[in-house]
Amino acid sequence: MTDSSQAQRRIDTLLDEGSFVEIGAAVTSRLAERSAAYDKPGDGVVTGYGTIGGCLVYIYAQDASVFGGSIGEMHSGKIMRIYDMAVKMGAPIISLIDCAGVRLSEGTDSLYGFGQMFLNQTKASGVIPQIAAVFGTCGGGMAVSASMSDFVFMEKEKGKLFLNSPDAVTGNYTEKCDTASAEWQARETGIADFTGSEEEILQGIRELVGVLPANNQSDLSYDSCEDDLNRQVEGIDSLSSKADMLKMISDNGLFIEVKKEHAPSVTTGFIRLNGQTVGAVANSKSEITHFGCKKAIHFLNFCDAFEIPVLTLCDVSGFAKDKCNEKNLARALGKLTFTYAKATVPMVTLITGHAYGTAGVVMGSKSIGADIVYAWENADMGLMDPKEAAKLVYEKEIAEASDSVEKIKELTEQYRRNVSSAHANAMRGYIDDIIVPSETRQRLIAAFEMLFTKSVYPVSRKHGTV
Repeated sequence: MTDSSQAQRRIDTLLDEGSFVEIGAAVTSRLAERSAAYDKPGDGVVTGYGTIGGCLVYIYAQDASVFGGSIGEMHSGKIMRIYDMAVKMGAPIISLIDCAGVRLSEGTDSLYGFGQMFLNQTKASGVIPQIAAVFGTCGGGMAVSASMSDFVFMEKEKGKLFLNSPDAVTGNYTEKCDTASAEWQARETGIADFTGSEEEILQGIRELVGVLPANNQSDLSYDSCEDDLNRQVEGIDSLSSKADMLKMISDNGLFIEVKKEHAPSVTTGFIRLNGQTVGAVANSKSEITHFGCKKAIHFLNFCDAFEIPVLTLCDVSGFAKDKCNEKNLARALGKLTFTYAKATVPMVTLITGHAYGTAGVVMGSKSIGADIVYAWENADMGLMDPKEAAKLVYEKEIAEASDSVEKIKELTEQYRRNVSSAHANAMRGYIDDIIVPSETRQRLIAAFEMLFTKSVYPVSRKHGTV
């Protein structure tokens, strides 16, 4: 084992005590044959395996005290070997990043190593969970590597992720806008799923690994449920926060929110229902944005790849109305629709408020593949707001009425009752059942248990093109 270092300390803190086994501790740069300055056992990265909560994980941690943790030929080779082993054993891989970039002294040997790392990550994608944590510098190619991971943690003070440093961006400088900071990467780009102190990040990784499957075929993410399966969730329909709703539904209030700071129009994260990990997607605002779509797409793709059931909480009335969204939203909505429609995992949707127009269709509706759709009593599902629809449908009656205000109120209720109410849509089969809000937890648990053995055999094709 290499001498004690910050990289080693992070590994020891993250993994179960005494479980780490190092691999490749004696590996050194080829340049060590020509210069003693390069004779550094480990070549700036500690690699090996251990356990988190008793579950096998593979790990590498870059050591910034050795060549700045920079990527060299042997450095990348050690990482590739760990990736190969993780895929063969079907275990998650965790990257603890603190890297000064490519090692200039090794020229294209180090650049080739970067390319090989990208190839290995691509092969591992959808096979094993990939988790990256940025504790120091993560620039250039290493930023690409981090973004290819399924989940990215960033240390909120020292973590820096960038392709171009802030000072190199035209018209910008660090003091004006630190585009490399954890805050910016979490809020603006959504690359950073979680931010916090070093201690919070290491604990967060342990919690995340605890709810994820080990790979795409062998699911170790189940846990015993000590919560009441029939627990009532009184007052859930009065909550404005979807995160709070999900906490109330979940076993013992567990909710691991993903990309919390990014695209607040959509909330994504993991809950447990009767010990089973479930991915949750929920509208947090009445209008969908293109950033919200992309956030949901990334999360849904992960869940579908790893056989994690999906719960959708739908409460949406339309699309964001601004120039930026008009330019980007149609394509994002197309991809979100495609992602839901191609998913093969169990999918349950609960309409908690509105499900209007195309926006309601793309949020996990029965028409694009949801297995079960529930709604609360006061939910609406239709082309548009019942009042606006009534004004158009009953335009003549309203014009002839002596009191148009009262007439609109009367016809709005009539339209809602006959066309857009939960009961009207249940009569047409678009909603499977209307449930009491306080019984939401027990009804969702029962639905996912029923769907546990779901099997879908997609039409043979190489891949879709949306």
